[in-house]
Amino acid sequence: MRAWFLAAALLLATLPSVAERQMIDNIEVHILRDAARQIEVRIAPSLGMNSYEMTVKGKRVFWSPYQTVGEFAAKPTFLGNPLLWPWANRIDGMHYFVNGRKYTLNPDLGNARPGPNNTPIHGLLQYEKRWEVVRSEASAMRARLEFWRYPELMAQFPFAHTIEIEYRLRDGALEVETLIRNESRETMPVSLGFHPYFQVNDAPQDEWKVTLAARERYVLSNRLIPTGEVTPNPHANPVRLGDVVLDDVFGGLVRDADGFARFRVEGRQESVTVEYGSGYDVAVVYAPKGRSFICFEPMTAITNAFNAAHAGWYKGLPSIGAGAEWKGVFRVVPAGF
Repeated sequence: MRAWFLAAALLLATLPSVAERQMIDNIEVHILRDAARQIEVRIAPSLGMNSYEMTVKGKRVFWSPYQTVGEFAAKPTFLGNPLLWPWANRIDGMHYFVNGRKYTLNPDLGNARPGPNNTPIHGLLQYEKRWEVVRSEASAMRARLEFWRYPELMAQFPFAHTIEIEYRLRDGALEVETLIRNESRETMPVSLGFHPYFQVNDAPQDEWKVTLAARERYVLSNRLIPTGEVTPNPHANPVRLGDVVLDDVFGGLVRDADGFARFRVEGRQESVTVEYGSGYDVAVVYAPKGRSFICFEPMTAITNAFNAAHAGWYKGLPSIGAGAEWKGVFRVVPAGF
C-alpha cells in the first residue's frame, strides 16, 4: 500500500499545476502568474475570452476604465485584449463579398450592428460567453469556441470553423496564440484581429514615445475605410505621442531577424512592446487624446479586407483551405515596471 501511495505521489508531482480559478463578482476568472517577474494575467472566458487585466508588480499593463471584473460584466466595453472575429475593424456596409458571393448581415439577430457611419465593426465575439476551457496550467490556459454550432453566428459568417485561443506567460511575456480550423468545404478568409489597450504609468500620455515598425500607411476615407491609396509611414521613430494623432492602418511591417515586428510605447522607464508574429501583417494604432491608453492592434489584414479583396486592389487577405488550419502568435512584453 505504501508503494502505491509513493507511486501516486510521484505521478502527481509530474503533472502540471493548473491555473488558479476563482469566482470573482460571480464571474469565472483564470489567473496566470509568473512569480519570479511578478506578472499576473486575469482572463474571463465568459466575457469574450478577454485577458481583461495584466499587471507587473501590481501596475497595470492593459488599460481598463474599471476597477473590477464585475463592473466590466455589468457594462461591457472595450478594454484589456478584445478579440475581433470573424472580421477585424470595419466593413464598409451591411454586406461583404467572399469567394465572389455577396453575404448580407442581419441586424435583427442582435450580434452585428450597423456601427458608426453604417460600418459594422469588430465582428461578433467581443463579449461571447460560450467559450469552453480545454487546457489550464499555472502559466497557460486555452479555450475553444465551436463557431459552427451556433445558427445566429453562422447566419452572419457561414463558414463552419472552430477557433481556439491560448494565453501563456513565458520568458517575461504574455503570448497570445490563435488557431482557426476550417471545417467547411470551401476556402474561408481570415480577417482576424485583437484590440489590446495598453498603458504606462510613469508619464502622462502626451509624453509617451511610440515606435511604429511599419513602412506604409493606408489612406482612409472619412468613414475610416482604406481607399486603396498607400503612402509611406510619415512618422520617425520614436514619435512623441503629444505631437501626433494616431488612428491609422499600417502595413509593410518591419520585422527583426527573429521574424517579429515590434511596436512599442515608452514612458520614462516603463515600456510595453507588442511583437507581431508571422500572419499578423497589419497594425492598427489608435491613441485618442486624453484617454491614457494606446492600442497596438495585431491584424491579419486591413480594415474592410473582404470587400477590398473583392474589389481587386487588396492582395493581402489570407485564407484557409477546406480542412486546413491557420495559427498566429503575438506577444506582449512589459519592461521597466
